[in-house]
Amino acid sequence: MPSTKIALIQAASVLFNLEASIDKARRLTAEAAAAGARLALFPEAFIGGYPRGLAFGTVVGSRSSQGREQWLDYYQNALVMGSPAMERLASIAREHSVYLVMGAIERSQQGNTLYCSLLYFSPEGQLLHQHRKLKPTAAERFIWGEGDGNSLQVLETPLGRIGGLICWENYMPLARLALYEQNIQIYLAPTADQRDSWQATLRHIACEGRCYVLGSNQFVTQSMYPEKYQVELKEMPKVLCRGGSVVAGPLGDIIAGPLWDEEGILYADIDLDEVIKSKLDFDVVGHYGWRG
Repeated sequence: MPSTKIALIQAASVLFNLEASIDKARRLTAEAAAAGARLALFPEAFIGGYPRGLAFGTVVGSRSSQGREQWLDYYQNALVMGSPAMERLASIAREHSVYLVMGAIERSQQGNTLYCSLLYFSPEGQLLHQHRKLKPTAAERFIWGEGDGNSLQVLETPLGRIGGLICWENYMPLARLALYEQNIQIYLAPTADQRDSWQATLRHIACEGRCYVLGSNQFVTQSMYPEKYQVELKEMPKVLCRGGSVVAGPLGDIIAGPLWDEEGILYADIDLDEVIKSKLDFDVVGHYGWRG
């Protein structure tokens, strides 16, 4: 099949503002689609926000009333499944005829727990898949619940076999293997990690899985936070997250990016023949697989 242009959106949420974040997602998706992208990947927690540096009044053994108010603010700007805000996201994919994959903080209609999720929309605006982060990392566990392994699925699409994991669940070998066993070709890894070691992780996954790996991150500064929360960040760097969005090819080579220190859209062309060719000498679930 011919190559496919994909787009990684490196941009910050409009923190604590659900509707404005969706408006921003619409504008950025329109820009990517106008450039010819057929798949647009947003970072972890783009909708709802990744509240880097905030503690929600929580330490081991104690919670504060101010922290509960902060939590309420965060909760009220999460995405509710089946809501008008959810339909607005679906309409973005439909309007621009793209596969839209969105990092979102969401909650179900049945409860009040928040989850860090990855939502897949078809070009027709259908929600194809919802994956909740299996294991939030460190203090993320104060604010997000845990998903389960039932959502470790790879989707068959005209663009290729697409799936992914969120941020540090990519360090879980069996979760990666679950995707490899489904012959994943386009592996999505939205994140909040800006470290050099994360770049190495994405290259390793691409080489290990013999697949394209798309890593999208946010570029975030203190000034992007509501003023009432900036005081809590005063001891942190002015740039809270440098970005580093990148695309790795199926031999572990970097084919686009990394993009640092600015908002922007990173483009790359995906050629599935390269996935097939890469398996000449390594296939983790084929001729290089171990079966006891």
